[in-house]
Amino acid sequence: MTAALALDDRPSRPIERIVTTADGVRLAVCDHHPSGAKATVVLLHGLCLTQASWSLQVRYLSRRWGPHIRILTYDHRGHGASAQAPVSTYTIDQLADDLTHILTALDVHAPPTLVTHSMGGMAALAYLSRPASQRPINPTGLVLIATAARKLSERGLGRLLSTPATTALAQVAAHTPEHILRKLVTPLCTTLTPIRNRKPATTIAATTLTALTTTPVSTAIGYLPSLRTYDRYPSLAAIGARTVIVSGGGDPLTPPEHARELAFAIPEAIHLHVPAAGHMLPQQTPHVVNHAIEQASGLSLIPQIPSAAGITKPTARPNPPRVARLQQPRNAQLPGVG
Repeated sequence: MTAALALDDRPSRPIERIVTTADGVRLAVCDHHPSGAKATVVLLHGLCLTQASWSLQVRYLSRRWGPHIRILTYDHRGHGASAQAPVSTYTIDQLADDLTHILTALDVHAPPTLVTHSMGGMAALAYLSRPASQRPINPTGLVLIATAARKLSERGLGRLLSTPATTALAQVAAHTPEHILRKLVTPLCTTLTPIRNRKPATTIAATTLTALTTTPVSTAIGYLPSLRTYDRYPSLAAIGARTVIVSGGGDPLTPPEHARELAFAIPEAIHLHVPAAGHMLPQQTPHVVNHAIEQASGLSLIPQIPSAAGITKPTARPNPPRVARLQQPRNAQLPGVG
């Protein structure tokens, strides 16, 4: 039985690490690694974001589960505090290689839960599509937030990937002053903000804008060709991890059709859909994402916690998120899924 959480336990301070990949790229990692942790969660951020995009989840998990959970976050190559790399290495397959290297270098033995957003989810699916001999460890949990397995250039704003606009963007951005670039990406930030949200939309927009405007243009543009051809749908049926998929009804980048495909193809996957949310679900609906992490990792199975005096008290849990909880029957047929 899973160990219970003691009320007087306190989360440990994170350790900042540098992991050097096989091709010499230095990746910035933050490791919340208390001794005796029972579970490990690895968080993978999206394109043009950083590990800071998980701040709400890290704070929640650290405070709630303290020394019983190890939390790993890191910046993808070309993002945040991680080093730049040759543009030719900005691919989804390379991100899967980087994940493999981090799991090995940081000595992750206990099967982790991979918590992913957008491009981070694509990297995780690329990792899981590899032969077992090429994966140092198989995750027992998987959270896929606002991501896709294929057809990025056929839906939503992803259709721009299949047009000459992709090339034009690279040419314009490479010669655009920072203050003009900021004006260009502001509409994107507005698009990424939620339709309805209790927190001020400007806060989420500012966080996203900071990440977008500090991410080198070469990074942003470099990943686009890989996204255009990305397809991991055939390998989804082999995923054995406990999987929770989270989607937003107002997501223009990865519309809900992508989440429905994932839920249909991954065995026993649970689909949490938030009709009023957009693409930035970790910030817009953190309670839903936190709930998904606890479901996928198995932490939600802990029924009670003992007090310092040894008296058992009910676990104080947040109210269940108000979302549509969908689970596709294995013999269902979804329109457009082939």
